[in-house]
Amino acid sequence: MPHLVYADLKIGDHTLTTVSDGNLVLPGSFIFEPMPKEELAPILTEFDLSADRLTPECNLALCRDGTNTVLFDVGSGPDFMPTAGVILDGLEAIDLTPDDITHVVFTHAHPDHIWGLLDDFDEPLFLNATYMMGRAEWDYWWNPNTVDDIGEARMAFAVGAKRRMEVIEDEVILFDDGQEILPGIAAMSTPGHTPGHMAFEVRHGSSAALIVGDAIGNHHVAFRKPGWESGSDQDPATAVATRKVLFDRLTAEDLTMVGFHLPGGGIGRAEAAGDGYQFVGI
Repeated sequence: MPHLVYADLKIGDHTLTTVSDGNLVLPGSFIFEPMPKEELAPILTEFDLSADRLTPECNLALCRDGTNTVLFDVGSGPDFMPTAGVILDGLEAIDLTPDDITHVVFTHAHPDHIWGLLDDFDEPLFLNATYMMGRAEWDYWWNPNTVDDIGEARMAFAVGAKRRMEVIEDEVILFDDGQEILPGIAAMSTPGHTPGHMAFEVRHGSSAALIVGDAIGNHHVAFRKPGWESGSDQDPATAVATRKVLFDRLTAEDLTMVGFHLPGGGIGRAEAAGDGYQFVGI
């Protein structure tokens, strides 16, 4: 079991924390399949990675400002993977329960980010929360054609997302790129991993952090070779363009980043390294 909670990061009145939802177990091909194998090999060696099996962390960002307690994504829940879905333990480690969450904000609707909306009994877990999702992401998964167009490998993703979105259909708040969705929290369109993927800037004056979700999905090839297309992205070419924009901004403004699948709790910085970048945790 990974650490359940990581050190607080202060952004003005906001306190950012990451809470573990466990980890995934994925075939290496899920990410590496489209990548040049000879150039990939030294990166696998550098990061002590298996080409066959990956076990990325799942780190949910939690933002508290004294009034709102905002959870970004809800993890996998009980039905996706046995190694994930431990958000209740993560919240308990910081003396919170699901009832304490005032807002749930989604980066996107893949299983490890939205299936935790429902508990073991298929009931909503965060009963007091206001749910918020980017309009483009909602429209994509709500579209009845998505389940047929997404491809067989991700068909269950679409079915599972729609089932959970139906639960919050009447109360979800949709937002658009650039919108301040809550005080000090602004949405930033970062498509490619999914069509409507959103990142979020938490800012107070000159102090800021970017919650990047899966737009920068790992600490190895995404950093070392941001121009490589990844098998994990639904639109790989668009995801490459998004990554480059994010890295440019992260390094130019020396911003703290929070990544869902980055190591050590997912909070750190991107630094230029060779023709790519490296992740430096805090």
